[in-house]
Amino acid sequence: MATTDFKDYYAILGVSKTASLDEIKKEYRRLARKYHPDMNPGNKQAETRFKEVSEAYEVLSDPEKRQKYDQFGQYWKQVGQGWPSGGGANMGFENIEFGKYSSFDDFINELLGRFGGPSAGTAGNGRRQSYTYRTSTNGPTGFSGFDDFGNFAGAERAASSIPDSEAAISLSFAEAFGGVQKRINLGTEVIDVNIPRGVKPGGRVRIRGKGQLNPYTQQRSDLYLKVEILPHSFFQFEGDNIVCEVTIAPDEAALGALIEVPTPDGMVNINVPAGIRSGQSLRLRGKGWPQPKGGRSDQLVRIAIVPPKPLSSEEREYYEKIRAVRSFNPRSHLQQVRL
Repeated sequence: MATTDFKDYYAILGVSKTASLDEIKKEYRRLARKYHPDMNPGNKQAETRFKEVSEAYEVLSDPEKRQKYDQFGQYWKQVGQGWPSGGGANMGFENIEFGKYSSFDDFINELLGRFGGPSAGTAGNGRRQSYTYRTSTNGPTGFSGFDDFGNFAGAERAASSIPDSEAAISLSFAEAFGGVQKRINLGTEVIDVNIPRGVKPGGRVRIRGKGQLNPYTQQRSDLYLKVEILPHSFFQFEGDNIVCEVTIAPDEAALGALIEVPTPDGMVNINVPAGIRSGQSLRLRGKGWPQPKGGRSDQLVRIAIVPPKPLSSEEREYYEKIRAVRSFNPRSHLQQVRL
């Protein structure tokens, strides 16, 4: 990777190099919501920023990738493709152009030449000498077991397990409720993912074999998409249920009423009982969120009583008549309040 191609992932997310994983996740959520294509339709600049933010989060949220990125900067991807996972200050790795080596043996030959071993990768008989190595997580350089400067001890690469990957995906309320197919850019490929019906905030969708590539086994781990649901203007989550607020007039609260209320399936009629108070909830059974084992949770309709504004002259006349004959004092209990 050329130096000019280097991306400062910390700067892209707006966090420091010592930021915790929680801080990185918090900033990613904020920026992903800000630049998500659904929130910026037709805005190519926002789409580009969303991709940059997602790429930065993918690297900095993964401890192994972040360690390589912090240690090798613009060369971190080459390290992940089989170059040594460290170097030490006295080995001069920071200025190495990895692309000029046709194989790992060529790299090792030059490295051993720096140590004073056989130069130009040849043994004493003039024939090219082959070196074997193994990886290690114990030492800072990633190499282990030197017998001498001419050979590495050990003849195999240790198969390392690659942890599952995790990325965030933002969905609208409608997409999460009914399920949707999303196109995901993994950097090396673009895949279509089926998001099941009824996913909830914080839920995870597993995509088998689409995580990190193990360079030794050439097998990929799983990718988990952590679901974030964009806020809705009317519905909200309350545990397994969804909740909404519906306003009614004072006469409807006093006399009761039959009113229409939105649900995810459309409008339904519900009976408001006479004498209901603000803050009380009515339950619509089976009109809430899809459940994993089938069926749906409930929808809670929270009532808010609002006075008419402005009052017509006729309305004012009738309200004044009600006030004149009203026997109910809603503040009578306050007479008993003492310190």
